[in-house]
Amino acid sequence: MSGDQTPAFSLPDEFRFGVATAGFQVEGGFNGEGEPANNWVGWEVAGKVERSGVALSFWTDYEAHLDRAVAAGCDAYRLSVEWARAEPPPGEIDGGVLDHYARILDACHRRGLRPIVTLHHFTHPDWLGGEFWLRPDAPERFAEWVGTAVPALAGGCRHWVTINEINVYALQTWMTGMFPPGRRADVAATVRTLDHMLTAHVHAYETIKAHQPDAVVATNNYAFSIYELDRLLTDLLLGRAAGVGRYDLRRWLDDRRMAWHRRTRGVREKPIRRLARSTIPLDQALPRAAAAVYASDHDRCLDVLQVDWYDPVVSHHLRLPGHRTAGGRQWEPSRPLWDDPPDPAGLVAYCRDIAVAGLDVWIVENGLCNRVKDGRSYPRGDGWDRPRYLREHLKAVVAALRAGVPVTAYIHWTLADNYEWGSYEPRFGLHGVDRTDGAVRWSDTDSMGADAAGAYRRLVDGLRAGDLAVLDAMPRQ
Repeated sequence: MSGDQTPAFSLPDEFRFGVATAGFQVEGGFNGEGEPANNWVGWEVAGKVERSGVALSFWTDYEAHLDRAVAAGCDAYRLSVEWARAEPPPGEIDGGVLDHYARILDACHRRGLRPIVTLHHFTHPDWLGGEFWLRPDAPERFAEWVGTAVPALAGGCRHWVTINEINVYALQTWMTGMFPPGRRADVAATVRTLDHMLTAHVHAYETIKAHQPDAVVATNNYAFSIYELDRLLTDLLLGRAAGVGRYDLRRWLDDRRMAWHRRTRGVREKPIRRLARSTIPLDQALPRAAAAVYASDHDRCLDVLQVDWYDPVVSHHLRLPGHRTAGGRQWEPSRPLWDDPPDPAGLVAYCRDIAVAGLDVWIVENGLCNRVKDGRSYPRGDGWDRPRYLREHLKAVVAALRAGVPVTAYIHWTLADNYEWGSYEPRFGLHGVDRTDGAVRWSDTDSMGADAAGAYRRLVDGLRAGDLAVLDAMPRQ
């Protein structure tokens, strides 16, 4: 091979490119008069957050959304099935709703899109209460929902996410107060939620496999630099398959934690790590989850490692109130999403660190945020745009593959600007959405004016053809 030749490259045969969405963020028709109510209804009615309204009208206009995904080069589409819509009063399943979801899955297949279905994406029916995940019966109640949804939809889906970002849900609900009911610094509730949701995942895994033995089932972590807030959850699910006995689990987890912290020694997280060690004593903090893993009919309650990659450094997310940001000052003690720094090199290292023999790695969320306020789009402070972000992170995927990591999916967040958990100001879409007069109008560009969907298509087409030059030859926006 001459020095100027690019080494041959080909994606794994099973590799999929896609976009990720969540029902509450795109479907529309929640929490209004006569509409299904989820756990955000109280905040919407009280005016504590912006009304979700029609969102992106995916519930009625899903065909157009799926066509846009195909035009962007996708052959996978991640969506959620909304429990609040399917079971509006307790015990009363709306079969018409499940039939409608089945038609959406059929529409995916007609377009060559593999559906990846999430069964809980930060929302549940309001009638379960804001503190549902603190209840002792929460894991079993969730498994009942899974036992209803999966048989109705298994004909159109084989790839499942049981619960989205268990770690983020627990932290945002009980530590930061960003999700309802909005409690802050409640460590006990945070840990109990982690335990109950992880237990619920194990029960859901059992339920799905009993009905659909060939299903691919997992739960996705938001990548965090603190072991107790991230890899602890996955390691707990994998310890038994690694040959670790129940009574050796705590020592094994301690070893895993020490190794993780050695690998991330350069990250300035020492005070937060000390807090995590003192408040989350590994298997003792998650007793129900550990018991469920070792009582399972399966040695391993994960079929694939799913990763959500944004900015994993926990200390980066903390800011003093009043700091400057795009379009004004931020008064929350946290950094807004549009200031998250991209870290494609970190994605490579993370994928290498989490690799487990026999399990593929899927990147099921990865995206760049910018701010649109009162109809005005603000550029990012660091100058990044979405085509560059896509290019650099797909370079990272290629680097991980060349390092021997079996990455077989890249699912971008998201297709179009949606309802970002209480606000339409954060924008993540390949397509911008103008809603200045209450209407919902899609743009061919993203909300910063770049042809992000076209860039994604060109990158995907090039990588499928084995042309790595596409990663360096994107036209300027």
